[in-house]
Amino acid sequence: MALDAPTMLTLTLALAAAAALYLAIEWRTVREPSLRFWSLGFATITLGSTLALLRGSGLLLIGIWFANGLLVVAHGFFLVGVALFTGTRLSRAWYLTLVAWLALLLLPGEQAWPKIMLLVNSLLVALLTLRAGVLLRAHGGSLGAGAAQLRYVLLGHGLFYLVKAALAFVPGTLIDLAAFRGEIIQISLVEGVMAIMLIALSMTGTVRYRREKRIERLAARDPLTTLYNRRALEARAPHLLKDASPTRPGALLLIDIDNFKLVNDLHGHTAGDRLLVALSEMIRSLLPEGALAARLGGDEFVIVLRNASSGRIAQLGDVLRQRFHEATSQAFATPEAVTLSIGANLYDQPPASLAALIEQGDMALYESKRGGRNSIRLVDRTLASDGPLQS
Repeated sequence: MALDAPTMLTLTLALAAAAALYLAIEWRTVREPSLRFWSLGFATITLGSTLALLRGSGLLLIGIWFANGLLVVAHGFFLVGVALFTGTRLSRAWYLTLVAWLALLLLPGEQAWPKIMLLVNSLLVALLTLRAGVLLRAHGGSLGAGAAQLRYVLLGHGLFYLVKAALAFVPGTLIDLAAFRGEIIQISLVEGVMAIMLIALSMTGTVRYRREKRIERLAARDPLTTLYNRRALEARAPHLLKDASPTRPGALLLIDIDNFKLVNDLHGHTAGDRLLVALSEMIRSLLPEGALAARLGGDEFVIVLRNASSGRIAQLGDVLRQRFHEATSQAFATPEAVTLSIGANLYDQPPASLAALIEQGDMALYESKRGGRNSIRLVDRTLASDGPLQS
């Protein structure tokens, strides 16, 4: 197949239309806002390629600079999509530049000074594309391999257009945009087809990665409190447990709400859910760096600490109990106080398993409840232990 201008434009049109349709369907499925603008970008390229082909067939519907200038608008849509994807706010200057360029293209008649037009068109495409690449770069590897690939494709595409802008003024360079002849034009058509394929694939991979991460987060979180669920705790806790040593003891706190059934019976299950959410927020606000918190189920929560001590455990437990008691006493009237009982284990050797550690914490929790509730029972299993602590 010859790589002449009509063939390359036909390939560009087909690929861009397919990408626009696919991304639009993806948007209807996952509602990722960036997909709308990426789809619009490819739809704009489809329109520009169609107008260019019609002109090459003798149907002079509109000036060639409008068809070619739509590349700027398309890359503007790409930039807006990347900004939405990364949560970045673009300045108004980017939008005003696009509007001004489009207004210039809509002027009647063929624009003069073709090399100047080619220079400005190429520079604008380069700036928009490089800006999008820089936005992705600022987020490092947190967006996944697809975003990294998209970043490199956009940066390479932008650099190509910078070179194209510079070559427009090299003496002897052949440029005939109206007839799609010349070295720069031919290279641009080939590069455009390759860029469309790579950008579309990278965008698809980027969104798929985010969707998979979102699903993974949802599967790992308790739907009510958004703390980790038990399965996620079992997957994440082992690396904390194995770090335990005499110089850096670990700890597990098992937390249970006293008289939680009274809240459900007297104030309804919605009130009980609000209480669970409130407790989870308290736990999250007090959680030390590097610790884990999860809801095991019902009104039972767990905290896994690293580099702990009996003093830190007692302080954390006392603050949590005090805040929770203040909140419940003001929000719910119950015959008996709604408080917290906590069973804790301090250890300086990696435990046999998380399940074994939770079982030991459950025994300490039982002692806490048997001792009158609204207390913390700490079992110190370190070599420096002075015996159980209750407060």
